[in-house]
Amino acid sequence: MSELPPMQPSRDIGRLLEIMAALRNPKGGCPWDLEQDFDSIRHYTIEEAYEVADAIERKDFKDLREELGDLLLQPVFHAQMAAEASLFDFGDVVQAITEKLIRRHPHVFGEQAARDAGGAKARWDDVKEDERAKKAAAKGADAGPASVLDDVAHTLPALSRAEKLTKRAAKVGFDWPSWTETIGKVREELDEVEETVTLSQEKARIAEEIGDLLFATVNLARQLDVDPEAALRDANAKFTRRFHYVEARARDDGVPLAEAGLDRLDGYWNEIRAADKAQG
Repeated sequence: MSELPPMQPSRDIGRLLEIMAALRNPKGGCPWDLEQDFDSIRHYTIEEAYEVADAIERKDFKDLREELGDLLLQPVFHAQMAAEASLFDFGDVVQAITEKLIRRHPHVFGEQAARDAGGAKARWDDVKEDERAKKAAAKGADAGPASVLDDVAHTLPALSRAEKLTKRAAKVGFDWPSWTETIGKVREELDEVEETVTLSQEKARIAEEIGDLLFATVNLARQLDVDPEAALRDANAKFTRRFHYVEARARDDGVPLAEAGLDRLDGYWNEIRAADKAQG
């Protein structure tokens, strides 16, 4: 029998902290929760963020409420483990984010003014740049020279990280003047992929050229103010919906999908493409 007192649900964040502490209590806690550490649960943190995004895209707000709770559990879990190691606690996390929000919004909590969203965003970016400079100074000379690419997380999805890297570089002038030049770069990279595939079957070289093509495409998306990660998710969803149509048409015609042949499948695909275009 558990040595811990019974718990009741609550709207108070304090109850969630109590539950997490109970789960991690060596006397009566949950064996699975007790086995976890920062490394073992970090992928759950990322997974929960994606599930929140999925609920938003589906406009399922009942699911969103639940997924936000799952996501909220992650910082509580991390903070509990940090408290056990005398590193920091949940209060320190809240203190840090409230300090940051106040510092990054001088137009709200200070005397500076921002008349529109663009001005507010510019001030936010200025404060972030100052924060990065102070972090670099705090690390000292032993850390090596500071880079504008510092603190772009390596764990970001590749498309998102590429977008952030090109955005940082663009701030110091390392960018094509307009999207028309960037399209030229995309075409150049595509030509290099074709040339490499034609002249060499070396997988490493082909992979490198395709990586360059993807990176140039992400840069184009950034210049056109398109979120590449979101754009690819939308393309995935569109492909899935259209392929479901192809499967349904093959079933209607009594043709096994694997035996239909490319010409027939492409014909089905063109049907749904035309229908999509007709709908605008």
